[in-house]
Amino acid sequence: MIKIGFMASHGGSGMRAVLEALDHGLEAAATVLICNNQDAEAFTIAKRHDIPCYHLSGKTHPDPVLLDHAICETLQKHAVELVMLSGYMKLLGPVTLKAYQNRILNIHPALLPKFGGQGMYGDRVHRAVIDNRETLSGASVHIVTAEYDQGPVLNQQQVPLESGETVASLRQKIKQLEGDLYVKTLRKIISGEITLPT
Repeated sequence: MIKIGFMASHGGSGMRAVLEALDHGLEAAATVLICNNQDAEAFTIAKRHDIPCYHLSGKTHPDPVLLDHAICETLQKHAVELVMLSGYMKLLGPVTLKAYQNRILNIHPALLPKFGGQGMYGDRVHRAVIDNRETLSGASVHIVTAEYDQGPVLNQQQVPLESGETVASLRQKIKQLEGDLYVKTLRKIISGEITLPT
């Protein structure tokens, strides 16, 4: 059974969807949550599921090198095999990226490679999509690398933009599909339908 570690900065909605799937028989185990925000709502969700929680950030480890080591050691201590980012807003360091190369996933609220990269998160993404007069948007699950949103895309789901689409309406559409897409992607990894690079 694959052991999953989560990393979040705020609400952890992607994590919540995966935990619900685990409750309904998905063959995996959630072993740890790391947040860089001590007030993250994700802590509340994880504690309800008896998942060990850690606050690791620039506050706990002002030296980025030590923070990177602490994150990696915490994941390894809990035997994590696959890391799932759930609204985690920081780049991971080289030690963690090397230890979990091709085993860290993120979900992005656009159809990558469009509308990704540094500074492209949340409503900024939706505003850019609308301003560019796109007819489709959606969500992408991708492998995390040293650069924001540059890793290989594993799975995507599209939504059409309607006439008069607003940032708020597009945000809501994509939020509704993100959790489901994350769970579907995890199921495909577990079943072997999606093979992660070695």
